[in-house]
Amino acid sequence: MKLIKTLLLTTLFSPLYAQQPADSLKYKVEAGVAVSNGDYAPVWLTANRYGVAGNEPNFAYVRAGAEWNKVLPKNWRIDVGMDLAGGKNLSSKFWVQQAYADVSWKVLTLSIGSKERPGFPLAKNEKLTSGWMVEGTNMRPIPQVRVEVKDYLNVPGTKGWMAFKGYLSYGYFTDGDWQEDFVAPGQIYTTGVLYHSKSLMIRLGNREKLPVEFEFGLLTAAQFGGKRMQKNADGSVSLVRDMPQGLKDFWKVFFPKQESTLENVEGNHCGSWNFALNYYAGDWKFKAYLEHYFEDHSQMFWQYGRWKDGHIGVEVDFPKNRWISAVVWEGLNTTDQTGPILYDGIAGSFNDLQMSGRDNYYTNGEYLGWQNYGNSLGHPFLPGPAYNTDGVNEVKGCRVKAQHVGLTGDPSEEWNWRLLVSYARNWGSYIKPFDEVKKQFSSLAEVTYRPERLKGWSFSAALAVDRGNYPGNSTGGMLTIRKCGGFGL
Repeated sequence: MKLIKTLLLTTLFSPLYAQQPADSLKYKVEAGVAVSNGDYAPVWLTANRYGVAGNEPNFAYVRAGAEWNKVLPKNWRIDVGMDLAGGKNLSSKFWVQQAYADVSWKVLTLSIGSKERPGFPLAKNEKLTSGWMVEGTNMRPIPQVRVEVKDYLNVPGTKGWMAFKGYLSYGYFTDGDWQEDFVAPGQIYTTGVLYHSKSLMIRLGNREKLPVEFEFGLLTAAQFGGKRMQKNADGSVSLVRDMPQGLKDFWKVFFPKQESTLENVEGNHCGSWNFALNYYAGDWKFKAYLEHYFEDHSQMFWQYGRWKDGHIGVEVDFPKNRWISAVVWEGLNTTDQTGPILYDGIAGSFNDLQMSGRDNYYTNGEYLGWQNYGNSLGHPFLPGPAYNTDGVNEVKGCRVKAQHVGLTGDPSEEWNWRLLVSYARNWGSYIKPFDEVKKQFSSLAEVTYRPERLKGWSFSAALAVDRGNYPGNSTGGMLTIRKCGGFGL
């Protein structure tokens, strides 16, 4: 309790963590076109684009948005944004990508609405990473009410050696209509599902005294409430079950509790333990990180003495030069899932028997796929239901081993390039294994041109090549045009 009290006092009464920018009105217009020859677009033309791009072989989109920022007296600040999008061969013809209002006082922010947020809690290179395990840039934003300390804040009395950041949010999934259209007759889908997420991260280290920092913390997320529906052969729908979503259920999802070994906690829960080690050497920066993913207490608390699943990575930021600015290597393993099946708790009666294992990542018995508009909420190497040709709303390929490399550079002020190369093997799931190990090579080469004489304009051209059998062979290209600008107030 003393630690919680200290953190709250720090948040409310400390000075601003960083200098706030001036009042401004900014806008952005973007258009993209992708053409490919496979059954699906190459992975890196689709993944980690906040759900804007589609997985159809050919797609196009246009989006336009504006953001207004206003600094007020006594450390108050308002940020309001709207971003609309639409296109062809996408999960929606037209939608609101972002619509939010942020009210901040000092370092504390209340954010209401739908907003693109880089993966939290671990800060990864958004251009080069393969993704985040629980929720990240692979999904369309979920409308929510969120209270947060976005950036690390020093804890008083620690002389800069300890800092924290975190958030608490409740939201609402808006993809019920998409699920109804997507699923095949006879299949189950959900609608009106509620969302909950929270995280706390601690940073130890004072960069001014010692060039090493250690970050660690916890992220949990959940689906709850809503309705389970069934799509009938004649196109009508039937209610299967109303999920609990009263006021007490908001508390239950905040503190999930298992009533017995034979009863699951309410809602669909998942999360990750997160660790990072940063080292600074002059203009160099080295970062090593680990996300350990879990869906129940057995993986969350090392119940069986093994943490074999997770997303590890190493990022190197180079001193300014013409050739390369950053490189990332990442490895992913989700094949263990506490094993195919485990028995424990046997004490002479059936009531004391617990069966564990077969965690079946990203798929839940009540809430189906951990997805939004067909995309995995977490890592894109666990493909979302949009890749299912049978209209089943689940993540079929959840047991994956993968390697990923990303590089980027800035040869001049006008030019940028990046290269992504990945190789993944997929076993399906313990419950529904594939008949063979699916293998997939995915790559992307992209250049971006920002001409000085055309201020605010940028032009990107990408070539992507996929070879394998999940999701399949494909070669394609993508052109993207952006115009950004703004006005001081």
